[in-house]
Amino acid sequence: MSDDIKSTEQASAGFAQKTLSSDHAELTDTDITRRYFSKFDAITGHLTRVAGQMEAEGRMGRDEVTVLAGYLVKLGFTFRALANKYHFSGGSYGLTAQTLSFDRVESGFPVAAELLQMASDAAQAEGRLAQMPSVDKLKSEMVSQIVGDLTKPVKLQYSLSQRLYYEELVKGQLFWPQMHPDVVWRRNEGEGRHARRHYLLHWAVYDSEVNLPTIYLMEVEDTGKYPLPKDDERWPQVGAHLMAQSMAGLKLVTIATGFDRDFDKLHPKRLRRFHIGPMYSHTFTRQTGPLREVLDEAKSPPGEDWALAWTLEELESREVKEERTGWFGSVEREVFQLDPFAGRGADLGATRMERSIILPERPFQVLAEKNPPGFRDVRKFVVRPGGQVLSYR
Repeated sequence: MSDDIKSTEQASAGFAQKTLSSDHAELTDTDITRRYFSKFDAITGHLTRVAGQMEAEGRMGRDEVTVLAGYLVKLGFTFRALANKYHFSGGSYGLTAQTLSFDRVESGFPVAAELLQMASDAAQAEGRLAQMPSVDKLKSEMVSQIVGDLTKPVKLQYSLSQRLYYEELVKGQLFWPQMHPDVVWRRNEGEGRHARRHYLLHWAVYDSEVNLPTIYLMEVEDTGKYPLPKDDERWPQVGAHLMAQSMAGLKLVTIATGFDRDFDKLHPKRLRRFHIGPMYSHTFTRQTGPLREVLDEAKSPPGEDWALAWTLEELESREVKEERTGWFGSVEREVFQLDPFAGRGADLGATRMERSIILPERPFQVLAEKNPPGFRDVRKFVVRPGGQVLSYR
């Protein structure tokens, strides 16, 4: 028996297709919805360990891992908030509750509209909480109903789940549809008008094209008159520019070249993009290919029927060239290194791309035995029963 439902037939009864897209589905059964969020609770808990493993291997610095882990923790808090919101789903228990919409073909994650609604709810969260009974009052009323009426306090439980949802929104620290750029100072080189300040810019989006969280890290040299975070002219422009370019369909070289052209005193030396997902599950998602077959054959115990893709695109500056501006001026322009093998770099628009997969031990054993084409160069992060993450090629 799978960890989510007893059979494929029962699974299909728990899904209701949305009219706006055949790729999207609603979880209309409360028990199935809770299992869906339980699965993601486990997955997001492992992601920071994967980031730590990358630091241990020397592939990322401490400040980069700290930034990346921060976004992953926020992603986990977002799933916790949504789990409270949808603790009761559809018409379960006689309630007229909402249902979660998720992308079961492309990503396995909630659709972007769910996070947009969450952001709207957050703007009104304090007002909603002021109108709701406190957690203690709701619990007291639940006990009174159980003891006095000998009935299950389902409506009070639903009220409590909504209260907890809005409390999570008020706490903040969630992964929003747009996470605007922030900056980490690294070091300064030189002084005065020749000073070069080194920063790590970072931002993230929940990409609506693919319904996946996407995280960006950019190493930048700043030769401007004022430090970038304190520059009242450049900093707002930088934020607006980067958010407008944060789309999965844009190549990294397009993003970096546009940034380099628009900001003469900011020099992008390295740009990385992390795609978190898709999530694969034999019962929840409908992707095709080797991973689905692996999960089917693994017949994993509860909580281990999943695999999560993790893709890193990376673009590096190869050299700097001087470009004339006006009659007497010149500016630095970056020349980016594209993947030299078989012309792939021009198509990829990056220096390199590394694909990884995160999965529990049992599916990994099946994957290793089948060794399907296309997965031999994929890095495998294997989650052991105790939570330890091991890395394999």
